Amino acid sequence: MAAPKQLVRISSTPPRASTQSGRARNGEWVLEFEATERQQPDPLMGWVGSGDTQNQVRLRFDTREQAVAYAEANGLAYEIEEPKPARIKPKSYADNFRFGRTENWTH
Repeated sequence: MAAPKQLVRISSTPPRASTQSGRARNGEWVLEFEATERQQPDPLMGWVGSGDTQNQVRLRFDTREQAVAYAEANGLAYEIEEPKPARIKPKSYADNFRFGRTENWTH
């Protein structure tokens, strides 16, 4: 009987936090291994961990096709998470001083 294939997740890089405005490394695709063991607390220290080190590995690729090719070449079962479309709200500095503004000015 053949061993089950290890499952990996292929996704686009996560969106930036609201305090980060740069768009660098936005088009990358990440391959992450799914956990195969449950995490358990260590009886001595109380830290949570497992013997599975694969879930610490994150591989980055320029394109989705490269990530899929890597998974197929290494015999990995994969799931692809499509990126959500980014919405950009246009803002203007002049709106901070607009007449009839409904929000409080906090400066």
